Amino acid sequence: MSDLHYLVREPKKASENPPLLILLHGYGSNEQDLFSFAEELPEDLLIISAQAPLSMGFGGYAWYTINFDDVNGKFSDLKEAKESIDKIAIFIDEIKTKYNTNPNKTFLLGFSQGAILSYSLSFFYPNKVNYVIALSGYVNTKLLPQNMPTNLKTEYYSSHGSVDQVLPVDWARNTKPFLDKLGVENVYSEYNVGHGVAPQNFYSFKSWVEKQL
Repeated sequence: MSDLHYLVREPKKASENPPLLILLHGYGSNEQDLFSFAEELPEDLLIISAQAPLSMGFGGYAWYTINFDDVNGKFSDLKEAKESIDKIAIFIDEIKTKYNTNPNKTFLLGFSQGAILSYSLSFFYPNKVNYVIALSGYVNTKLLPQNMPTNLKTEYYSSHGSVDQVLPVDWARNTKPFLDKLGVENVYSEYNVGHGVAPQNFYSFKSWVEKQL
């Protein structure tokens, strides 16, 4: 059992095997955050917004701890990150089974820390999700399997703010060359915002999701 708390938006158009969209929020946020997208997204999607397991107090949660010290500066707890990846993988399977979703239409959307884990999960668990939408994140090369998958069929939508003050845009710019090298379908775009999702960014990934449906 993954024991992750989550919110659900049932499909507005009933179907036997609905396409599934799972939302992973960023560091210090919660499952309510990205769930605000739900009302604007395609009606046939089953939308699940998961809450990260680590409580930071005051309604904030994290998928893994980010530490600060004088020697190493800012660094991530990679052990916690991998534990969260494994939990999310189990969670995806549980949701797929519980709601009898379309096995070929699983979308994973992450913001910031959630985006970093979305990339990593797609490499540790090849083809568990069909589509990754990574907003304001990057591929953390310290969070990759020893042997990268060779039969990856997942498609990727990546975007970043060009003036992001939290995760530098240069980190995100490495994403497309990395994914191109793997030979997977991917698009990358930038928007003139900081660490957030501009309205035009939202409509861009919404349109991308609609095309995949």
